[in-house]
Amino acid sequence: MSGFAVRGWCPDAWRPMAAGDGLLVRVKPRLARLTQRQLHGLCEVSLAHGNGLIDLTNRGNLQLRGVSDAAWPLLIERLIALDLVDVDPDMEQRRTFLVAPDWRVGDDTHRITGDLLARLDAVPALPGKIGFVIDAGPEPLLRDAPGDFRIERSGEGALILRLDGRTAGTELSFGDEASALVRLARWFVESGGLTAGRAARHDAALPDWAPAQLPPAAGGAPLRPGPHALGAVLGVAFGQLDARQLLGGGMDNLSPVRVTPWRMLLIEGAAPVDLALITDPADPLLRADACVGAPACPQATVETRTLAARLAPLVTGRLHVSGCAKGCACARVADVVVTGREGLLDLAFAARAGGTPAHAAHTPDALLSLFGTT
Repeated sequence: MSGFAVRGWCPDAWRPMAAGDGLLVRVKPRLARLTQRQLHGLCEVSLAHGNGLIDLTNRGNLQLRGVSDAAWPLLIERLIALDLVDVDPDMEQRRTFLVAPDWRVGDDTHRITGDLLARLDAVPALPGKIGFVIDAGPEPLLRDAPGDFRIERSGEGALILRLDGRTAGTELSFGDEASALVRLARWFVESGGLTAGRAARHDAALPDWAPAQLPPAAGGAPLRPGPHALGAVLGVAFGQLDARQLLGGGMDNLSPVRVTPWRMLLIEGAAPVDLALITDPADPLLRADACVGAPACPQATVETRTLAARLAPLVTGRLHVSGCAKGCACARVADVVVTGREGLLDLAFAARAGGTPAHAAHTPDALLSLFGTT
């Protein structure tokens, strides 16, 4: 099953990616946080210059959909005015940070991210898929999130710098964390890491100053819908927001919002709003991954999300519905996997998208009947 193209890069605002419904334009909020003004403005520009759909990514970013080539320049101007995009395309590309969303002002995650932003011009040019993870809370929250150069806690509570794919990291001195991140990124480039493409595939010996000595602490649980010490967490079905829904849902009373890599939003202060998002941590949609599917993705041959919404209550465990074998919505093994192939659906268990099917070439109704529906 090879009828798809694997992209070697991720889109950003200055380098959008073409999809079936227009250009994808990625927005990377600083500290993964949007003020009320920024969120309101983002919704307005999404409707004015795109199709109003906004995706949450597994890197804690936002992706505007349906942008035309003609509308893109004005979109960029407005995003720069909102301080959501850097005026320098090179700086925008370097600002690929994933930040633990439960940071507080002045804590280590907040402090280190600020230091790294101030040193952005020292970060070497890296491929678009490579990123920095700053996860300096009491226990790592982002162990399963994508990232190459990671700051996190050791089991003893020290801050460590760890290259993805290595089982341990090196202890850091207070205030030197951002400098060490930059230094490791430069070593990666100088030691041939660009050929490997990702840190986990780079097998060069670590530099003497960055020995792998301390293993990271056991990861904490990702956020779940419900009350949070900073406000409240709301789930987003399939990670897609509708700007019309947000603008009509009491946004004028909304506090700042933090974007998480788990298709959830952390609402600071939790002012009462009606955004029609997921509040129940047991909602089956939280266990379902589904890409945008056809026709929005030119590589997909089937619709995905309506099917996933019907299947999710019928499935025990993790569900993944993919429009093609590429599996963009979920790279991990899922308990139940549905993969589109030439307009029909293959069903596999304990597999990734495109895995060997237990049931092949079904229509949606025929596939649903395997789960007891009529």
